[in-house]
Amino acid sequence: MKSLILLTSFLCFTAWVSAQQDTSRLIQYTPEFKFRDGLFLSFEQVQQNNPIPVSMIISPVSYDDPDFYDKILQYKIIQYFDQLGTVQEMQVRDLWGYSRNGILHININDDFYRITYIGKICHFVASLTTYNSYYNPYNPYGSPYYYPYYSPYRYYPDRRTTEMRQYLLDFTTGNILDYDVPEIEVLLMSDPELHDEYLSLSRRKRRQSKFLYIRKFNDRNPLYFPDI
Repeated sequence: MKSLILLTSFLCFTAWVSAQQDTSRLIQYTPEFKFRDGLFLSFEQVQQNNPIPVSMIISPVSYDDPDFYDKILQYKIIQYFDQLGTVQEMQVRDLWGYSRNGILHININDDFYRITYIGKICHFVASLTTYNSYYNPYNPYGSPYYYPYYSPYRYYPDRRTTEMRQYLLDFTTGNILDYDVPEIEVLLMSDPELHDEYLSLSRRKRRQSKFLYIRKFNDRNPLYFPDI
């Protein structure tokens, strides 16, 4: 029994030491933090700050070209060397994002956008294009067969609307959320005290204080990255 207790204590101590060592290899995010330049294939690579380096990307575009990322992201597929030196490829639309000059960009709505505010809860702006069916008053039945085949009114053009929207990125899960009060309420739940404080506000005050409470949350819950 005594041996079992000693073994359990030793294992707990070893786990504690490992945790302390892991913490010592972490660095807290600050505005001066620079993400390593390269392509992020997944959000896990972002959390580890471990992208595919530019030097491992197979491309006819020069690495020194200031428009390197803009040009290679025009392709449908990007090829790169993995850690074993094997050529791999990935569709651009499936990339999580990239870092250029230490600044993080995310892939959303078929384009890449800079994440302007980073913390456990990130905030950024991206454009969203929506298509709405156009009602043709000359075809009240809504049928494409109401007019002859040659008629210009046979098909309805779609109205395309592009607007700028605000989004949130949960750096714990990688989930992308709308910048709305219900989503912020959910994100604040991991800090019960702050969550209760936010819920005690009136609805109007909650709408007005969205970004304030995001900042409060990030100040109270710092973001860390491996020191690599």
